[in-house]
Amino acid sequence: MYDITIIGAGVSSVFLAYQLQKSNPHITVHIIDKGKQLEGRICSLDKGEPTCHCEVCPKYFGFAGLGKSEGKFNYTNDFGGHLGEKIGYKRAYILMKEVDHILCLYGANQVELYSTKDVYLEEKARKHGLEILSTEVRHLGTVLASKIFQQLYLSLREVSFTFETDIHSITKQTNGFALSTNKGTFKTKKLVLATGMSGSDWMQKQASDLGIPPAKTRVDLGLRIEMSRKQMAPLLKTTFETKLRYRGEDFQATTYCMNPGGRVIRKYQNGLVMADGQNYREKGEPTDNLNFSLFVPKYFDRYEEATIYAQSIIQKINQGKGRLVVQRLGDLRKKQATFIGDLQNNSIIPSLTHIEAGNIKNEVPELYIRAFLEMASSLESLVGEPLLDDTLLYAIDAKFYEAMIETNEQFETSIPDLFLIGDCSGVTHSLSQAAASGLFLGKYLSNNCTE
Repeated sequence: MYDITIIGAGVSSVFLAYQLQKSNPHITVHIIDKGKQLEGRICSLDKGEPTCHCEVCPKYFGFAGLGKSEGKFNYTNDFGGHLGEKIGYKRAYILMKEVDHILCLYGANQVELYSTKDVYLEEKARKHGLEILSTEVRHLGTVLASKIFQQLYLSLREVSFTFETDIHSITKQTNGFALSTNKGTFKTKKLVLATGMSGSDWMQKQASDLGIPPAKTRVDLGLRIEMSRKQMAPLLKTTFETKLRYRGEDFQATTYCMNPGGRVIRKYQNGLVMADGQNYREKGEPTDNLNFSLFVPKYFDRYEEATIYAQSIIQKINQGKGRLVVQRLGDLRKKQATFIGDLQNNSIIPSLTHIEAGNIKNEVPELYIRAFLEMASSLESLVGEPLLDDTLLYAIDAKFYEAMIETNEQFETSIPDLFLIGDCSGVTHSLSQAAASGLFLGKYLSNNCTE
């Protein structure tokens, strides 16, 4: 029997195990994941192949989880989750800085830590109906993130790992838990669920089977915008990127994953295809474009309702063939469709290939278009000029969230010795806050675990 078993080998799990090993090496720790070791996480999509037929997608499952993708760590309480609300803002920030320190021990200081804070710009933006959210950022990129997490994996010498494992059921016993898997039964005194967003459906089933009541959740949807990098220059004089929030009468919209000089790429998740952004450092030379998503959150009483809502929109766009649609801003405002020939002479060259031109009003609910047009009006006032008609709007991007199952300050559920951390807790939505939640629980369990 293990002292602690962690289900999921993502970022929160890695930092939890790291802290446990550092603080109390006598505790026996076991990590189970349905994916592979980091070096085995090779996706056919990354090799330019059109589809991924893997039963377990290596882009989302396996050691480091989504930490190996862009590796973007935002150290802030302004966005990225509610960890500060749960454990205290000061404590959450200190833990996030500790995350950065650990990453730097394994090579993260090869890239610069930068801040997006600009007091003058924040005041100016408020006058134009926009709020600027600031953060300190360590943007590792895929290659460096993979190297760092591989070194972290090698450092966890006292931790037992079981990869490519399906957990069929979790049974609460008098002195712990029994985990029935395709590789036998494992027993543990304490159990931590750290499955991230990729294990959403599985996590919801386990919670139901264990008698943990469902909770409210949200899903963010919005257009991916590709525009002239020069037009955003007034906002990027002192920082690489900026994050904007606009509050409408019946919605709140926030920019997400801004990439100056970057590219729009396809994102594959849960059988859906969406328009995502990629930092230019991933593909060499920067473009003349800048891209970001403008997300509007919607809240639902049940996780299933949120998933069905998002799927109904995205599947309609995808049409079962990974279809995405783009429209010029000028055409949207003229209430006319964009044709593929229009894009050939567009001053803003689409960075995403094999895209279908059309009319996004036929693709997405009116809310997301209205949110962008209202926010764009404020943005135009802020930068001092109209956005180019050639600005491109892609349908659609989405960000999913776990239902926030109730836990106490130590992330313990109503079932004693069962904990939830990272994104599956519904508390954290970013790499930095997920990692910090792992450190937090690691410190607690190190002092409250009977050998």
